Amino acid sequence: MTTLPKNRFKQWLSDPAKVPVGTWLMTASPNVAEAIGWAGFDFLVLDMEHVPVDVPQAIAIMQAVAGTPAELVVRLPWNDPVMVKRVLDSGAQSLMFPYVQNAEEARRAVRSTRYPGKGSRGVAAVHRASRYGTVADYLQRADEELAVILQLETPEALAEMASIAAVGDVDALFVGPGDLSAAMGHIGEIRHPEVQAAIAAAVAESRRLGLPCGIVGAEPGLVGDYRDQGFGFVAVGSDMSLMMSRAKEYVAALKGQVAEATDSGVY
Repeated sequence: MTTLPKNRFKQWLSDPAKVPVGTWLMTASPNVAEAIGWAGFDFLVLDMEHVPVDVPQAIAIMQAVAGTPAELVVRLPWNDPVMVKRVLDSGAQSLMFPYVQNAEEARRAVRSTRYPGKGSRGVAAVHRASRYGTVADYLQRADEELAVILQLETPEALAEMASIAAVGDVDALFVGPGDLSAAMGHIGEIRHPEVQAAIAAAVAESRRLGLPCGIVGAEPGLVGDYRDQGFGFVAVGSDMSLMMSRAKEYVAALKGQVAEATDSGVY
């Protein structure tokens, strides 16, 4: 009998000795996702909120990452029970819900991941999540390997952290620094002292509440600071930003060589 796949990311969330390091997937490319999965990251976040990825494309990316050592987290486009159902049936086990503002929105998110009795997830027998019906007890055990991550992106959401964390079956929180900085009146200024103070207060509060909290940063130095502050899982950049930064580095180096050669009269 086929067994329910283990969710290592969920296991890491409950291990204080493990601080998983990940990155975002924003190219919408299964090939790039597979390559990044072999780069050494613990987890990859498939972004369905800001990237034009629909369910069939998401399945192709899930299949690509499944053959690598990395775990996959899917950030949903919205707190929408229909999309949750489709993504779960497609095989996702770790879901990130964007822009959760209060406990009621948190409860709606959790309910959409659970079958009746605990929630409102629609029931289908044969889909990718159940290994096409070969996991005989999938309906009874699906919850065991699901991780629900709620993203807090405004000062109002951070103020509601305690009530959000108190909702059952929430596995982790996530601070969205980009939207938080915008909501605080410092759009594009993630390093602004007020934004950084709010982030530090958020992770301190999450630790007090006993719930792991994650964050993403643009470069390793900043992400290292977040890890030192006590964030339970961290991500750096994205496949797109990694590609673009390396491309710009190469272009700058080559154009610099050409300019130097031209200036010296050597061709």
